[in-house]
Amino acid sequence: MKAPGLPRRRPGSAEAGHSETARQIVHMAMGGFAVLLRWLTWWQAVALASIALAFNLLVLPRFASAIYRPGDREKGLHGILFYPLAVLLLLLAFPRRLDIAAAAWGILAIGDGIATLAGRAIGGPTWPWNREKTVSGSTAFAIGGAAAGVALAWWCRPAILPEPALLFVCVAPVVAAIVAALVETIPVRLDDNLSVAAAAGATMWLVSLATIDRLPAVIEAATGRLPIAVVLNALVAWAGHRARTVSVSGAVTGALIGIAIFVALGWQGWTLLLVTFLAASIASKLGLERKVLLGIAEERGGRRGPGNAIANTGVAAIAALVALTGVTHAAAQLAFTAALAAGGSDTIASEIGKAWGRRTYSITSLQGVPPGTSGAMSLEGTVAGIVGALGLGATGVALDLIPSGWLPAVVIGATAGSLLESWLGATLEAPGILNNDMLNFINTATGAFVAIGIATVLR
Repeated sequence: MKAPGLPRRRPGSAEAGHSETARQIVHMAMGGFAVLLRWLTWWQAVALASIALAFNLLVLPRFASAIYRPGDREKGLHGILFYPLAVLLLLLAFPRRLDIAAAAWGILAIGDGIATLAGRAIGGPTWPWNREKTVSGSTAFAIGGAAAGVALAWWCRPAILPEPALLFVCVAPVVAAIVAALVETIPVRLDDNLSVAAAAGATMWLVSLATIDRLPAVIEAATGRLPIAVVLNALVAWAGHRARTVSVSGAVTGALIGIAIFVALGWQGWTLLLVTFLAASIASKLGLERKVLLGIAEERGGRRGPGNAIANTGVAAIAALVALTGVTHAAAQLAFTAALAAGGSDTIASEIGKAWGRRTYSITSLQGVPPGTSGAMSLEGTVAGIVGALGLGATGVALDLIPSGWLPAVVIGATAGSLLESWLGATLEAPGILNNDMLNFINTATGAFVAIGIATVLR
C-alpha cells in the first residue's frame, strides 16, 4: 500500500514522526485475524469487522500516531479507515464464501504491505504508466499475496459447503494476487485498500464460476478455434492500425482480447466484438474537426490504446471465458452482450454528443457545462447511446448470443452503466480518484450485472 503521490522510496525519506515500516507491519499483521473466518459465522464476522472500523475511527487516533502518514489526520478518510471497510465489504459480498473473503484479505494484508517494503528496500525499474510503483514491489506483492491467499483459502476450506475443489484453492488466489498487483499500479488516487480488495475478491469469484468438468470442452474449443482466431485478429489489428483507429499497443491488446473471445464464443461472439469496435471507431471520427477545434477530440487523433481496449472490452472477454469454462453459459453470454453494448453505446453517446450536441448538462447539477466536460450529457448523445445499445443488443440477438426477450435487459443495463459512469466521472474523475479507463470498465461491468439482474427477474 502506498499513499497517493508518495513513491516507494528508501526508509529514510519519510517525514519525521511517521514510520512507514511500522505502518506496513501493522497492515500485514492485521491479516492474521482472517484465520478466525474458519470458525466465525457470517454475522459474527460482519459484527467484528464493523467494530474494527469503529475502533480505527474513534480509538486508534489517540495512541497510534506512528502508523499515520503525514496528512492522514487532516484527510478524514484514509487507509487506516479504508482497510477495515474493505474487509467489511468483502464479508458482505461473499456471505457464503468466507474462504474467498479470507484469501482476498490475505492478499490485501500481505501483498499490499510487502509491496511497499520490498519496493523501498530493493528499488529498481518502475512501471512505464506509473513511475511511483516499482517492478520489484509489484513482484513481491504477487508472490507474497499469492502465498497468503492460498494459505487462507486452504485454511478456511473445511468451513465451506460444498467444500471448494483443491484446484481452486491452489489456483484462484494466485491469479487474484497477480491481478491485484497490477491493479495496484494504476495511477489513480482511489485508496489501494479498496481497489486491491475488490480486484482480489472479484477475481476469485470469477474463477469459482469455472468447473473442471468443462475442461475437455475448453481444450477442444481452443484447439479447433485458435488458429483461425489468431489469423483473423491479426488481420483486423493490422487493418485497424493502418486506418489509424488504434495504436500499436492498442492493436496488440485488442487482438489478444479478440482471440480470447473467438475461442470462447466462436465467430458469433467475435462478430459482435467487431461490430462494436467499428461502431465506436466510426463515432469517434464523426465531427472530428469540431472536436479538434473545441479541444475535446480523443487523444492520438481518436486512436484507441491498450487501456481503452481493456476498459471497454475486458468485462466482455471475462464473460466470454466464463461462458466457455463455467456452467452459467446463458447468463455469461448475456453479460458478454450487455458489456459490449454498454461500452459501445457509451462511446457512441459521448462522441455524438461532442460532435452535434447543442447543449450539454452536468448529470449532478443539471447545469449547462462545456462539451467534453467529465460527466456531461446531451440530449443528442443520450438518444444516440440508447439507439446504439439497441442496435448492438439486436445484433447479439441476430447472432443467437441471447434470446430476443433479453434485449430490453441489454438496453436498460447499458443505459444504467452509462448513467453511473457519467455520475462517477462528474464526481471522482477530476480529483483523480478514478480515471477514464476505470470509468469505462465500471460502465461495462454495471451494464452486465444490471442486465443479468433484469433477466433473472423476467424469468
